[in-house]
Amino acid sequence: MTEEKIPFNKQLRLVTREIHSVSDMLVNGKLAFALSANDVWAEGLLVFYEIFRYLEEAMDRHKEENLGKMSVEGILRTEAFEKDLIHYLGSDWKKTYNIRPAVAKYLSHLQSLERENPDYLIAYVYHLYMGLLSGGQILKRKRMVMKKFKFSKSSEEGENVTNFGDHNIYNMKCNIVSNVNEIAEHLDEKTKDKILEESKNVFLLNNEIINTIEGTGAILMKKMLIFFSICFAIILIFFYFR
Repeated sequence: MTEEKIPFNKQLRLVTREIHSVSDMLVNGKLAFALSANDVWAEGLLVFYEIFRYLEEAMDRHKEENLGKMSVEGILRTEAFEKDLIHYLGSDWKKTYNIRPAVAKYLSHLQSLERENPDYLIAYVYHLYMGLLSGGQILKRKRMVMKKFKFSKSSEEGENVTNFGDHNIYNMKCNIVSNVNEIAEHLDEKTKDKILEESKNVFLLNNEIINTIEGTGAILMKKMLIFFSICFAIILIFFYFR
């Protein structure tokens, strides 16, 4: 009897299980109400802005190659990040903006991978965008509820990053899964192993940049850690147990 082959998208998720425990994330999830704080949300946008921008520019640079095939209609977020950052930080936010050392380290790692083999960046595109499409949507709804609870206008201003307009979220996720599995069919084992290895680094590097957040001290850092941890935990919840 032939052994059933595990689809590559499931391998990408399984390899990160040790890094992100679903049960731990769910315990922390009860504090998710903290996400109603706009300063926390804005700080999260700021640390991830450069990462998403780099990946999107890389997908464009390699649009005729495997990495470019990871881009599905409606997925690009750079412009959405910039609109939200203007909303929260003002139109002149770039004048005083400096890339944090941990973000620079993350970007340097991405650049190194792209030079070696652009296919290695597939791990980052897969996990970050699936996280945004899954966990990001749940957090968006939580923010709307908290705004109503605080008797403020439940406005979607400043929520562009998690707003995909008329694009169907489920279809977008299915397209990403389909694309990564199709690409993997034509990759050698060494490349696939490296992409799986980088899947772990996605979460490690994300945690590093989250931990650099400044503002109201340890409480703010904890809130942000919860914010992005839940995003990626949702991937596990939705896909490991379906």
